[in-house]
Amino acid sequence: MNHHTLRLAQREEADALLSRSPLAALVGMLLDQQIPMEWAFTGPYTLATRMGRDDLDAGEIAAYDPEAFAALFATKPAVHRYPGSMAKRVQALCQYLVDHYDGDAAEVWRGAADGADLLRRLLALPGYGRQKAQIFVALLGKRLGVTPDGWREAAGPYGEDGSYRSVADITDPASLARVRATKQEAKRRA
Repeated sequence: MNHHTLRLAQREEADALLSRSPLAALVGMLLDQQIPMEWAFTGPYTLATRMGRDDLDAGEIAAYDPEAFAALFATKPAVHRYPGSMAKRVQALCQYLVDHYDGDAAEVWRGAADGADLLRRLLALPGYGRQKAQIFVALLGKRLGVTPDGWREAAGPYGEDGSYRSVADITDPASLARVRATKQEAKRRA
């Protein structure tokens, strides 16, 4: 991606992979539901390690035997609380990237005309709803220097400067704690 370092897994090796691999970042974001964020964003590193690689390859994952891939997810410690369904989602995401972007995850944003186009491209990804897509736009803009015109608007409230709403706002343990506090306050009010 570029020289920026993500600190979402809060584990050096896992964060290094997220920072250098667009596919790992997309997979981590996909996994970020119903489990702690650090567990989700460690998932790509765990997968790469179990596949005997130092990176993830969309073509390899898409072509992987589905039962064997689910087994990689389920091996303890599991990659996700729902290893079977999330393994299917990761394979579907990778197949989409192979079919539409020649397996190059960075092309999702590299080719975006503007923020609205970037959001549309992310919304088309299997497993990406509006909130997840907007958070990823904010992550790209705030942490990875991907700032097409209108990216903040496309990211909605997650694009606001100085907010602590999502993974896009995490740079260290202190900002992680602020994001958690903001989410707990929002839950309490709801």
